[in-house]
Amino acid sequence: MRAVVIHAPKDLRIDNYPDPAPGPGEVRVKIANGGICGSDLHYYHHGGFGVVRIQQPMALGHEIAGVVAAIGDGVTSVKPGTRVAVNPSRPCGQCLHCQEGMRNQCLDMRFLGSAMRFPHVQGGFREFITVDATQAVPIADKLSLAEAAVAEPLAVCLHAGKQAGPLLGKRVLITGCGPIGALMILVSRFGGASEIVVTDVADAPLAVARKLGATHAINVATDASALDPWRAGKGVFDTLFEASGNQAALRAALDVLRPGATLVQLGLGGEMTLPINSIVAKELQLRGTFRFDPEFELAVRLMGEGLIDVKPLITATMPFENAIAAFELASDRAQSMKVQLTF
Repeated sequence: MRAVVIHAPKDLRIDNYPDPAPGPGEVRVKIANGGICGSDLHYYHHGGFGVVRIQQPMALGHEIAGVVAAIGDGVTSVKPGTRVAVNPSRPCGQCLHCQEGMRNQCLDMRFLGSAMRFPHVQGGFREFITVDATQAVPIADKLSLAEAAVAEPLAVCLHAGKQAGPLLGKRVLITGCGPIGALMILVSRFGGASEIVVTDVADAPLAVARKLGATHAINVATDASALDPWRAGKGVFDTLFEASGNQAALRAALDVLRPGATLVQLGLGGEMTLPINSIVAKELQLRGTFRFDPEFELAVRLMGEGLIDVKPLITATMPFENAIAAFELASDRAQSMKVQLTF
């Protein structure tokens, strides 16, 4: 079979890859759709992110959905022809954190399309993939495979929402409106937020934010004082979802958070210098959020029941043979939000 494989920065190829038959407890999935994630773009442009670097050719992709083509012995959860979203996480189930119920913090996690371990875990941008049956989550009949491929980033945002605590009636600020920031709008709406303000430095993603239901979508590059109405007193926002990974965005947001507010950091960037005095004086709660666990199945269910609609995020779909063009398009925030490959 063929796969979309990164060899070095800007060296993306369509390679032939092994296509193993499913063993006991495994399923073979014919991939239909795969979304290009920010981490995929980091591998494409830079060969990795942070201290993580590709050390061998690696198939990219972890936002995938398709149709079960074959099942191994003992599999009863799906059958050939079942349409599924593929959960890219495979925790070991045995380590300390798995036993504590924090499987997203697994010490021996195998995550599709990740160079964090060696040999790397090959990703899902290929015509077929064989995974553990528990990773193949059936989807509703009315849910498209394109929507199902958004389950992974939606799960990331549902987990971030859980980290924030109840959102019912809360005033929410989201800084950064890439795919994750955009999905946080949907999660905040689902959670019952009374006001959702989104900021970015580009107009195109803010236009998508308005379609998704943001109360206000503000370009802080062209209007630095746009957040002034929310500075009353010591600030009014109850919750911040920081999705840009930009230190300037975080620092500016602190001024409009009310005392006791919760700050959830989703965006990954470089090291940040935090204004600790502000965090201490306003008794802010700073929380991290990393991947997901039961939220993947929840994401599939919420989309399948029509409670969350991710269709407006999918701005382009291209055949995987045109992967380079698709990755370049996905890198242009003025033209795209979520670009998917078809297989």
